[in-house]
Amino acid sequence: MLRKLISREPLTYALLAGFVLGLVALSLAARSYHLPDNHQDYEPEQPIAFSHRLHAGELALDCRYCHFGAATSRHAGIPAASVCMNCHKFVTATMGALRAEERIAKEEKRAPGKVVSPELAKLYRGLGLNEKLEPDPAQTPTGIAWVKIHNLPDYVYFDHRAHVSAGVACQTCHGSVETMERVRQVESLAMGWCVNCHREANRIGVQGKPVQASVDCATCHY
Repeated sequence: MLRKLISREPLTYALLAGFVLGLVALSLAARSYHLPDNHQDYEPEQPIAFSHRLHAGELALDCRYCHFGAATSRHAGIPAASVCMNCHKFVTATMGALRAEERIAKEEKRAPGKVVSPELAKLYRGLGLNEKLEPDPAQTPTGIAWVKIHNLPDYVYFDHRAHVSAGVACQTCHGSVETMERVRQVESLAMGWCVNCHREANRIGVQGKPVQASVDCATCHY
């Protein structure tokens, strides 16, 4: 009997290992499976590696400085390149790159040269600017083809104005964007998720203020 049990052990272990691996595979598949129109975890590459961690996190820029439409229109909007140029007409590279150039220039006993980061060079090319960051007649501005991340179905009506005016934080729907190098869709934005959020807001309020968030179907599907 003992010999039979010993001889069966390798097979038992193999079956157990296969069962565990199967459970892991099913779990991963379930996490990656999304219903139609659910783009949770969507994290596309952008034409410029814009760091929200740096701008919204370290520099603490208000979301609405760039997405100024959020408070005044249905759509928050993707910032125009001209908004970027409010700062990047003067800031052309990271502080680390600028200090490195100053150090090398000092060692070589010359004046520091202008440093332009590869990502900001894409911005300047998109605007058709020359080395002096002035419009270059020889270049045709192409703009920046940013990839939209949060896409709701056409049959859903969503208005940023109502949420921003009620005091709903951007992170409620978009997650902790200030910690992200590349933005991804954190929440499912499914109907059930929105309805539960409205019910919770009606129960506890928003930033200490009572609200009456509608759960009527016609509010979003009129």
